[in-house]
Amino acid sequence: MASRHLMKTLNIFFVSDHTGLTAEAVGVSLLSQFSGLDWKTRTVPFIDTADKAAALADQINQSQPAMIISTLADARLRETLKASGLMVLDVFEHMLPSLAAQLDSEPTAVHGLTHSMNAQYDARIDAVNYALAADDGQKPERMDEADLILVGVSRAGKTPVSLYLAMQYGIRAANYPLTPEDFARGNLPDEVMRNLPRVRGLTLSAERLAAIRQARYPGSRYAGLDECRKELTAADALFLHHGIPVMDSTRMSVEEIAARLRNL
Repeated sequence: MASRHLMKTLNIFFVSDHTGLTAEAVGVSLLSQFSGLDWKTRTVPFIDTADKAAALADQINQSQPAMIISTLADARLRETLKASGLMVLDVFEHMLPSLAAQLDSEPTAVHGLTHSMNAQYDARIDAVNYALAADDGQKPERMDEADLILVGVSRAGKTPVSLYLAMQYGIRAANYPLTPEDFARGNLPDEVMRNLPRVRGLTLSAERLAAIRQARYPGSRYAGLDECRKELTAADALFLHHGIPVMDSTRMSVEEIAARLRNL
């Protein structure tokens, strides 16, 4: 039965009693381990009553072959889905019993509790606001407030990584784009220099940088391969001169860059 299902497109539903981000992250990570699997996904948040769970089960049964990967804290909601004959793989159901045994404590099945109890929630919101305010070298006087300062040439990925660090980890990340003036001067602005221990460099291949710039400014000198090579070489020289740790993001996703930067 399972192998026959895998011959078709498998519909994966990430179901949660809150935003669904955890179910989605866990589910995608697990599914990525299987090559050759043809699947499409849908995230279904805020399934927090039996009526919603029953209605969703009816809907999913019209989309077979289907599977549910969920983070439903309430066992009754999981059972409502299972009662319709659906395959439900729930993070809480599979992990909580072992965790409870190890901790010798019973879990509290309250939906959304991970968000309301998360001590970093307010920090994330503050960090996002900071990342937006300190993006692209804006408000340089606020760099002293940064947990991390990303430096690199234009279109090296500094902004998306800064925002991801803020949203995922509550890290206040500023970023500064290197300019021809910086290269001519052979130095970094005072606001960056006085925070050097928290500065990290982002680089990538000239070919990748040129492709990114061409998508935005096709045919421009700015997007030319020679210009990209010239800027990246100058940036590497600055990083080396100041002893700035550098990450090559050519073959990395934003998520991987952010995770690695935390330990760089």
